[in-house]
Amino acid sequence: MARESPAEQAQVLVKSRICNPNFIFSIFSNPPDSNYSKLKYIISSSLTEACNNSVLLLGPRGCGKVAILELVLEDLLEEYPDMISVIKLNGLLHCDHNCALKEISRQLCQEHQLLFSKMASFDDNAQFMVSMLRECGLAHKTIIFVLDEFDLFAQGKQLFLYSLLDAMQSVTSQAVVIGISCRLDADQLLEKRVRSRFSHRKLLFLPPSREDTERLLEHILLLPTNSSFPHEYVTAFNVKLLKIFADYKFKEIVDTLSYSDSTVNHLQRFLFSTVSHMDLKSGLLSLENFKAALSTIQRQPKLEVLKDCSILELYILVCMKRLEAKEQELRNFNAIMKEYKSIHDTFQTSNYYARNVCLRAFEHLLQRELISFEDNRGHGQSAEFRPVKLLISRPELYQGLKSYPSCPAILHKLMDRDG
Repeated sequence: MARESPAEQAQVLVKSRICNPNFIFSIFSNPPDSNYSKLKYIISSSLTEACNNSVLLLGPRGCGKVAILELVLEDLLEEYPDMISVIKLNGLLHCDHNCALKEISRQLCQEHQLLFSKMASFDDNAQFMVSMLRECGLAHKTIIFVLDEFDLFAQGKQLFLYSLLDAMQSVTSQAVVIGISCRLDADQLLEKRVRSRFSHRKLLFLPPSREDTERLLEHILLLPTNSSFPHEYVTAFNVKLLKIFADYKFKEIVDTLSYSDSTVNHLQRFLFSTVSHMDLKSGLLSLENFKAALSTIQRQPKLEVLKDCSILELYILVCMKRLEAKEQELRNFNAIMKEYKSIHDTFQTSNYYARNVCLRAFEHLLQRELISFEDNRGHGQSAEFRPVKLLISRPELYQGLKSYPSCPAILHKLMDRDG
């Protein structure tokens, strides 16, 4: 079997980094004011001071809440190997109080090598949890309850949350409850009796800033100098990457990527696609790789629809965009036809169609959902008189016209003039 080239090895290394959340988020574990440091302090204080704690990790999906928690737990399990027991629940699976307590009992039995009874009642499982909290507390062992999709546990009567937090009121118990939710108001969903037993600690996770994104790119993509890779290859690879990072075109790509979704998850998908496009002959990443990755992961369904439009339909869309630019209040089929005739009279275009043909094209655009009626009123009214609005942005329309193979030059000119 042939040995892998340095380029293939580099591709495998970078892809493994992209797929490893612990590696990605380890860059955020150093600052003392980071969420990693704060969360580690909260949990470790429960371990060292033998007290109960609770905290909520809040923020949009894909911002690293679970990844940072896993990083903290991994470090603490190394520091305190016999003092931690981790129980994980998910609101999508265990929001029912019977199911949640049964799952806690199952995981506790599995970890402590006890016999688990599937037939145990809610009261039996609740009593077992209280007993385990007491016994683990006496043994100076902390139970960490991780409740993912925490807001789903806060629905209904919240019997499970009340039972869990009430059991932690015992003097001998030693536990930490960590709720994870993408709802920033998750703590406001709690009933008064539950809220009174929950400490109001919250850690907010946000998408990375521009500076953090730049740090992440270097952290993930640059090859290590002290490795088995040839020194000349590592130098060439890293120098080329740093030049790309400094290029304003690359910064535009990152801005475009962040505009649609600025989370770390989205960045991971983008980088994985970039590395997959890498030329293995040169063994180096290029700006074209990043451009190709951007076009691959960006969903542009409207541009796909524009490719199947007729030239007349493109004229109608441009006319509507011009009416928008003029801030004309009434935009219906009749107003569009006036604008269409004005363009023909001014530029003497060869693409001029009869009114009934234009009406069919207008209805076709409604079916394709590139335009729509402004409201649901006037169902009995003719489509020619009902106000309509564009469902495609100017950048999307401009890009669609550029990629249309036989688009009339006058439409490009009109879009440039209105821009």
